[in-house]
Amino acid sequence: MQRLLILVGSLIIVIGLLWPWLARLPFGRLPGDFFIEREGVHFYFPLTTGLLVSAVISLVLWFLRR
Repeated sequence: MQRLLILVGSLIIVIGLLWPWLARLPFGRLPGDFFIEREGVHFYFPLTTGLLVSAVISLVLWFLRR
């Protein structure tokens, strides 16, 4: 458990340091992400981004369990 907490903390620090460059990636603006803008209403549903993030997390966890 201690190693996992250290790993997660280190990962958060690395992501925080790399955030200016990570923000330039097209996540959140992929084809299949729905953005509906009506008068006074904005609706955003990141379907493709959510599926991609889920697949990457599942793949990483699968490799860690092996």
